Amino acid sequence: MNLVIFDDALKHLLRITRIVNSPSGNVLLVGVGGSGKQSLTKLAAFISQHNFFQISLTKTYNDNNLKEDVLELYRQAGPQGKQVTFIMTDAEIKSETFLEAINSMLATGEIPGLIPKDEKDILCLESKTLYQKEMGSAKGIEPSMLELWIFFINRVKDCLHMVLAFSPVGAKFRERAQKFPSLFSQCSIDWFLPWPEDALVAVSHKFLNEFHIDATQEIKSNLESHMGKVHDLVTEVCEIYFQRMRRHVYVTPKSYLSFIDLYKDVYKKKYGGIDVEESNIVKGLERLAEAA
Repeated sequence: MNLVIFDDALKHLLRITRIVNSPSGNVLLVGVGGSGKQSLTKLAAFISQHNFFQISLTKTYNDNNLKEDVLELYRQAGPQGKQVTFIMTDAEIKSETFLEAINSMLATGEIPGLIPKDEKDILCLESKTLYQKEMGSAKGIEPSMLELWIFFINRVKDCLHMVLAFSPVGAKFRERAQKFPSLFSQCSIDWFLPWPEDALVAVSHKFLNEFHIDATQEIKSNLESHMGKVHDLVTEVCEIYFQRMRRHVYVTPKSYLSFIDLYKDVYKKKYGGIDVEESNIVKGLERLAEAA
């Protein structure tokens, strides 16, 4: 990943890392698209040495596929005792039933219909050794299946860390808060606010530093600062537009990255065009000199 870790991004990274390293640590990341929620979660999972999982969304992906994926995560977090970070974004929620399953998992640790009876017994027996080791049960006393099941669910809740990345834009965010309260009550909420100007300048410096611009370093630095100011100015104009026209236009960090890429493409084309014109003029002057 090509990341620019400015101060705000580092603070978010520290929060996410601290939460997913806590038992039963789940986090809700709230911010517009392109704020860096997924990238920072992947980095936090890598730092924490967690297994990172994100569903591979296809046209045929449905509730059953989600349950199969979650069941595999249960196996990793329960009997195997692995730390797992599971991220789900707005774009991956094909149906609100996905959120019903996640809401139930956060509230109780269980999803109705997830584990068949025979599979449940197998998972309990696989957790038996760990139960006796951690709970220190006396020799000769066999734990009941109910005790093993409760131990298994508690272990899953401790080791499987849910990261939800939602955008606050639109009515869906408010509706989900009402329909699925555990998504909010069982998660630590981290708000991704708009990038500050120094962060915007740091990002433009990162992407323009190795890009050839036929200018002095001072002009290049001014250009980097100007790009950050332009993005802030567009954000302010969007607010004015909303006040006048009552229509939202959102400018996200992803828009800013697209702005930088567009500038680089336009610069290459224009600079290349000047080179061609210069070459044509030089050739023309040479021929005029030969003719003279």
